[in-house]
Amino acid sequence: MRNNKLVPMMQALLAALLFGASAPIAKILLQDISPLLMASFLYLGCGFGLWLFQAINYISNRKLNTEASLTKKDIPWLLGAIIFGGILAPILQMVSLKITPASTASLLLNFEGVATTMIAVLVFKEAMGKKVWIAIFLITSASVLLSWDFSHTWGLSLGAIGIILACFCWGIDNNMTRNISSKNPFTIVTYKGLAAGSFSFVLSLFLSNHLPSISLILLTMLVGFFCYGFSIVLFVYAMRNMGSIRTSALFGSAPFIGVILSFIFLREPLNPMLLISLPFMIAGAFYLFTEDHFHIHVHENLEHTHRHTHTDEHHNHEHEVKDLIYSKYHSHVHSHTVLEHNHSHLPDIHHRHIHEIQIK
Repeated sequence: MRNNKLVPMMQALLAALLFGASAPIAKILLQDISPLLMASFLYLGCGFGLWLFQAINYISNRKLNTEASLTKKDIPWLLGAIIFGGILAPILQMVSLKITPASTASLLLNFEGVATTMIAVLVFKEAMGKKVWIAIFLITSASVLLSWDFSHTWGLSLGAIGIILACFCWGIDNNMTRNISSKNPFTIVTYKGLAAGSFSFVLSLFLSNHLPSISLILLTMLVGFFCYGFSIVLFVYAMRNMGSIRTSALFGSAPFIGVILSFIFLREPLNPMLLISLPFMIAGAFYLFTEDHFHIHVHENLEHTHRHTHTDEHHNHEHEVKDLIYSKYHSHVHSHTVLEHNHSHLPDIHHRHIHEIQIK
């Protein structure tokens, strides 16, 4: 059975599209709202919006919820993601931006994908072959070229180090979220949005930021619901099926989308480096799409809960409920027995095994 990588890749690219769309919209809204309050209401819109979305979905038809719920074992990973990605990273970014030129900051923020990759490989032992390494290099290079400002000097300062540390925090966030990506992404993102938004809101009040009008607050939250909420949900879905490295790499196309949408809707001049960097981005995505990783591997005994069907070769367990349709998605605690086989796969929730040999 060949693993279908098209769906998770499209999920990652759609997540990048939604997130990239937030950039030109934010430029318009920033005329009447401070950056910190905007971040707060974007994340609060993400959290409250997804909570309301789930509540309506639950009331209208309870049978539609086929995702697994978070458990006590998932709480440390969720808290870690919130602390590193929703609290520490924004603090480091905001403090560093005050003492770092904008051109330098734009370049260094591209380090998040590299940080995610380093943590995934060194700490969580996520599989990575030559094609993936090349793809990461090409996509990161494309982002650096796009954000390079030739009119300013560049140097490593205390503020620059702070932004790099912020990127590492987001990298930790991505990998911790990957470890609970088998659970309901809507619930995960709801908690992360509410936590990050609440923290930013309290901090903005502490710094005496002026609150904008109610209409602007609601508009900003609506943007957060779509451009942050559904974007991060799709990001988690993609990580479930192809790991954090490949998902973060494809998500790196968000700045390109932002530049193109800014040209279309705001009539901003196109960055000349777009034409130079775009082929790098396309080539990186091509390498990820053409990656074909397969080898004999062993599935150990495993008991877990996640959304699944019985149409693949990894879920052949029986059910006590006789009328359950095996071809339909459902979620429950189930066990996997020891299985050894060979097929094309990605580091999804069933293929996060350790590799003793070099992957092509």
